[in-house]
Amino acid sequence: MLKSVLIKDYMATNLTTFTPEMEICEAIKFLNTHKISGAPVVDERGSLAGMLSEKDCLKVALQSTYYEDWVGGVVSEYMTQNVETVPDTASVVDLAEKFLKSTYKRYPVINEEGDLVGQISRSDVLRALDKLW
Repeated sequence: MLKSVLIKDYMATNLTTFTPEMEICEAIKFLNTHKISGAPVVDERGSLAGMLSEKDCLKVALQSTYYEDWVGGVVSEYMTQNVETVPDTASVVDLAEKFLKSTYKRYPVINEEGDLVGQISRSDVLRALDKLW
């Protein structure tokens, strides 16, 4: 029963995404304004190029404020590349186990063709498991 509860049934599909060419300051302001802790970075074809997380943004903020060395630049210079993804057909239970073994707060979700179709967070998984109690 639990293994049949799939990621695609609980993932977020209305994603905020950034482009690699976007100014890093704009991306940071957007994350702060919308209280989002990170977002996928997609290229002009909509393919996943990376993820921009709060941790990635902290590098810029610390360098610019504490060290007073404005670095600026674009998202591609700071994003995490070679991002680990999860298939939309994976079970929520398997993903819960994966979250317990990692420091990630979210994973990009891909379909069988390798297209980015959503994102799933720890809170999404917790919500899914809560419905099964």
